[in-house]
Amino acid sequence: MSELSLSQRIFLLSQRLMPKQALTELMGKLANIRGGDLTRTAIELFIKRYGVDMHDAEHENPADYATFNDFFTRALKTNARPLAHTAWISPVDGCVSQLGRINGERIFQAKGHDYSLLALLGGDAATAQMFRNGSFATIYLSPRDYHRIHMPCAGTLRRMVYLPGDLYSVNPLTAQHVPGLFARNERLVCLFDTPGGPMAMVLVGATIVGGMATVWHGTVNAQRSGQIHMWEYDSGQIELARGAEMGRFMLGSTVVLCLPDIGAKFQPEWQPGAPVRMGQGMAGQ
Repeated sequence: MSELSLSQRIFLLSQRLMPKQALTELMGKLANIRGGDLTRTAIELFIKRYGVDMHDAEHENPADYATFNDFFTRALKTNARPLAHTAWISPVDGCVSQLGRINGERIFQAKGHDYSLLALLGGDAATAQMFRNGSFATIYLSPRDYHRIHMPCAGTLRRMVYLPGDLYSVNPLTAQHVPGLFARNERLVCLFDTPGGPMAMVLVGATIVGGMATVWHGTVNAQRSGQIHMWEYDSGQIELARGAEMGRFMLGSTVVLCLPDIGAKFQPEWQPGAPVRMGQGMAGQ
């Protein structure tokens, strides 16, 4: 780590030493407090600190949000994110961390690091086999981004699995220096049937991300018991349209999208480090 600055080294060391779960649970509780003027002032400071663009928000005035979580999970104005005409669209606002082909069952994380598709999806070999040699996209949502997650294509939910794990930060620095980051952090695996075959959307938890929620279940990790939980859904029970909201993060985090080996071709502008917006064209065939 000789190329790292002192502040970066301290940050990475703190990720190993800090009580991440206790801190995350505390921040989750604080984010739900209705603090009136104190909450409004905190939101205003957050907007200024991270340069949050409120022009697309349904409610632009910080005073309209009763809690920090209301602000974090704010809705957008109607038609703020038009949907492109590609087969798959970006499910979130964020920054492309990595993308490309799944090499057998290995997914590229950063220079010198890859991780197991099988581990990411919770150890189910049959599910992992569906995406062997397929395609993936990893998108990082920073604190300034819109935190709702949408469907990249139409899909029918078949299974949801909550996997407990670590709560490392998922920012670009930790992605470069924490091996297997996305397959060791807490995560929620949502498996869909789609017109292009199976699709996995993996919502990855992180430090101070107070919760992950879906539109059909609500907050999934409100109580972090350390136990794996699985839900199976009958065909047609939960169907979501392309661009429909499917979930949200209580603060920024990461989504890993996995597609089968069907020749998905990412748009030229989709490159590591590129900013993307929900509804933007992501890939075609």
